Amino acid sequence: MPPLNLGPDSLTSQGPKESRILLWEDRTMRDAKYTIVLDGRPLSITEVSDLAHGAADLELGPDARDRMTRARSEVERIATGDEAVYGLNTGFGSLSKVRIEPDRLEDLQANIVRSHAAGVGEPLPREIVRAMMSLLAASLARGHSGVRPLLVDRLADMLRLDLIPIVPSRGSVGASGDLAPLAHLACGLIGEGSILWHDRPAPPAIAFRAAGLEPIRLQAKEGLALLNGTHLMAACGVIALTRFDRILEAGMVAAAMSVDGCRASHGPLEPEIHEVRCQPGQIEVATRLRTLLEGSTIVEAHRENDPRVQDPYSLRAIPQVLGAVVDAAAAVRRVVADELGAVTDNPLIFGVDAPDQDVRILSGGNFHGMPLAIHLDLLRIAITHVAGISERRTFWVLSGHDVHNPVTPYLAEDPGLQSGLMIAQYTAAACTNEMQTLANPASVANISTSAGIE
Repeated sequence: MPPLNLGPDSLTSQGPKESRILLWEDRTMRDAKYTIVLDGRPLSITEVSDLAHGAADLELGPDARDRMTRARSEVERIATGDEAVYGLNTGFGSLSKVRIEPDRLEDLQANIVRSHAAGVGEPLPREIVRAMMSLLAASLARGHSGVRPLLVDRLADMLRLDLIPIVPSRGSVGASGDLAPLAHLACGLIGEGSILWHDRPAPPAIAFRAAGLEPIRLQAKEGLALLNGTHLMAACGVIALTRFDRILEAGMVAAAMSVDGCRASHGPLEPEIHEVRCQPGQIEVATRLRTLLEGSTIVEAHRENDPRVQDPYSLRAIPQVLGAVVDAAAAVRRVVADELGAVTDNPLIFGVDAPDQDVRILSGGNFHGMPLAIHLDLLRIAITHVAGISERRTFWVLSGHDVHNPVTPYLAEDPGLQSGLMIAQYTAAACTNEMQTLANPASVANISTSAGIE
């Protein structure tokens, strides 16, 4: 019996034109790093993933440096004037009505970093923190935050040298951006907290000195600009989508192998069925499964006189279930990709694209994480359905209920004396149950903070 069509041609097949089934690529096998120039354009999901895994470096482009310099000049003008601007010369949150004197502005920015670094829990994985740093640098480089180019240069240096702040995983509520995690990241920039250096925790001052760097002394608005933003949520979205592609590909292959192993009909994969449903993901999945099953001799041996009328849903409705997952992931991918080009600081500076423009500073709520939260909830729900239908196929294969597919119970060679793969299905059931619990939406929960202001 020839194997399923899992060779190179199959693994690069994208099904219909414009397919959203993005086959996973191991990008850790690159020959050498490449450099991404921050020039104001959005980073791509692939670029952030490469930065997260050390396959790329960052560099601030000249146009972006000019925009940042013009915005910084406006911040410095306000810092020495009488105008009150939130976060620049006022307190934060419910303390926003407190005016800060010009000679205390540097203290204000260092204080917000220290006070907000109150996270708890296990440290975030290195790749998540690297992605956060990359997204923070890209956001600042767009010139709407009013910070010095030095901050972006230093973030790029730290990524290049793999000097990664240790960031606790608990403490962000998302509605105010990722304040606590970003504060721990910012602590690394100012020489406080702890940094992962040569895979071991180290004081930033020591690690910086060994790398030929110096901690940054923050100036007006810079502390707030480092803390405001959805960079942790967006980083999690990038890493989750990258892993999702690999899991979905494995789910497709497992589904095709299950169809063949259970001698299931290929009739439910016929294109006419899926075209009349009008769901693009379903059409793509059915096409992908037909490609994987092409040339199977098992189905040919059972095409005539098969006494079974229909197969179980877990075999017959694979395109409908996994197709919905593909469509959901496409929606998540669009929102995450949009966020990679976003500026999520507050307040924001406008009119810095050219020297002759009028500059305005506007306060808003771009730091709010709801667009990401809803769609990352959707991704958790979607991937749980990949697990759920896979577990049901495992149950069906091991149960030995199908008299027309004479496999032994639990695929044991001598059932009774041997239990075969019985407990493998238990483990799959336990993992699926845990995923179903974790898939409950987090974005519907709401607890106010900062004396009810946030």
